[in-house]
Amino acid sequence: MPKTSPTKKTPAAKAATKPKAPAPKPKAPASKPAAAKSRTVTYGAGTPEDPWQLQTPPHSSEYQAWKDESATPPALVVQVGSTRLSYQLRCIEDLAAMLKKKGDWVLLGNADEGKPTPEGSVEDWARSPKNPVGGYYGLRKGYRGRFANYVPPVLEFLGLIELEHGPRNNRARSR
Repeated sequence: MPKTSPTKKTPAAKAATKPKAPAPKPKAPASKPAAAKSRTVTYGAGTPEDPWQLQTPPHSSEYQAWKDESATPPALVVQVGSTRLSYQLRCIEDLAAMLKKKGDWVLLGNADEGKPTPEGSVEDWARSPKNPVGGYYGLRKGYRGRFANYVPPVLEFLGLIELEHGPRNNRARSR
């Protein structure tokens, strides 16, 4: 057997004794665009006992909604945490008809009651004296805004409209 000198190392031995560079950290997966987020919310029947479980257009909040046809006038009720809002139930058909008439994307323009709304937006239309009810669809003073945040997802669920789901400036259009 040939002897090797302890001071001389073979190329393979040298490679084995070199300190290895740390493995690169795996990159975090790129976040999905807001429009591609999957819905994890289940839907109900739209009754007080089994409300629809919905998400706001940017998918940032969950809420419940249901029809209350016994109310005067009949209402679409929205429960967001402990806050309850209600809109005239006819808003579903009226908004679908308005979007169909427009024929193109319409900015949602979500805003609280009393705050300005972008002209021509869904929120602007829902407060306009020119809409079919001649003003706010919201039934409870102080809680009549945010129509564009809570009503379009109901129409989307019912298959009446298409809705964008970006972080802001979302739009809706008729199917």
